[in-house]
Amino acid sequence: MRPLIRPFTALRPRPEHAAAVAAPPYDVLSSEEARVRAAGKPYSFLHISKAEIDLPEDIDHYAPEVYAKSAENLQKLIDQGILIREAKPCYYAYRLVMGNHVQTGLIAAASVADYDSNRIRKHEFTRPDKEDDRVRQIEALNAQTGPVLLAHPDSDEAEKLIADATAGTPIADLTADDGIKHTVWLIDDEATIARISTVVGAMPNLYIADGHHRSAAASRVAAARRGKGQPESAEYFLAVIFPARQMRILDYNRVVRDLNGHSVESFLKAVGERYTVTPSDKPVHPERTGVCGMYLAGRWYHLAINPDLVPVADPVRRLDVSVLSEQLLGPILGIADLRRDTRIDFVGGIRGLPELERRVNSGEMAVAFAMHPTQLTELMSVADAGEVMPPKSTWFEPKLADGLASHVLD
Repeated sequence: MRPLIRPFTALRPRPEHAAAVAAPPYDVLSSEEARVRAAGKPYSFLHISKAEIDLPEDIDHYAPEVYAKSAENLQKLIDQGILIREAKPCYYAYRLVMGNHVQTGLIAAASVADYDSNRIRKHEFTRPDKEDDRVRQIEALNAQTGPVLLAHPDSDEAEKLIADATAGTPIADLTADDGIKHTVWLIDDEATIARISTVVGAMPNLYIADGHHRSAAASRVAAARRGKGQPESAEYFLAVIFPARQMRILDYNRVVRDLNGHSVESFLKAVGERYTVTPSDKPVHPERTGVCGMYLAGRWYHLAINPDLVPVADPVRRLDVSVLSEQLLGPILGIADLRRDTRIDFVGGIRGLPELERRVNSGEMAVAFAMHPTQLTELMSVADAGEVMPPKSTWFEPKLADGLASHVLD
């Protein structure tokens, strides 16, 4: 039986080049934004994760030339000595600091077999086209460059082991353009490596927080290569594992283009049949589950759901985002399919409530809903039940950086 996690020989930037290499995750920037961010930065990992920025602007982002360019750019950084390969399998401690928020986790290789068996638990559906993209990227590079964000259950010993590893000199220490501080330490002591493997390996489950397409693609690559003399490394995927209690989920808010034929007055009346509606003279940051803010016609409202309408025994339907869909978006606004209905859009909490006001005040949207952040314990309950979260339920911050450690499949 393969272990749940194991150390690996990372491909990583030399310490003096870490700041120049580190880049936002491939899936948080558009190609246009990536072109701007990478301009004048030849070592930026965006040249690998979004290689279309180095090709004509009208190229299909899924064209074979894009993946070939990605591989070419990766090899160039290796040939230039910007990226180096670790001499032996190691773990890495990774700390993220965003304002007053600090979280410290472990960079490791996680077992595909445990992902396939649902010991590493999922909570989202994946899209075949996005899986295909990640499969082609892994195959072109023979490496996984985008880490999967995992959460582990509470463990004082695991947290202490990783915290102790941050006492030395880091191999990467930088503050990104968005103000997030990223620091990485090498864990190469054999006894510490063995103890980390034992402690984390004894955990009953790990939970995917972000990276469902990356983990699914790794599983597909492993399955396709299995029985063809593939190295053991291909049975693992790149992951960063944080303690669940250190992770932070921000609100994922909703904006809707119209009131589905309602006037403001009739809409408020319909909402009032399901929620206690209280006008507010300031923006509403929901203080607890069961509460959301609503911005309508230049005014904020505090909405508290009738508790009798919440199916508390169901881990999915009791989520605030589910309650809003079942009690308001569907029956009042006529929005039944969050994935396909073009009348609804989603705004990550990192943008703040002023973004909700802006989109309504501009006339682009008619109403906005400020959600209470989904809790990680809720996500874990959904995953434990073998269910999936509604679309756009979680917005994790801070984001991991690409390029600080890659997992080569050799």
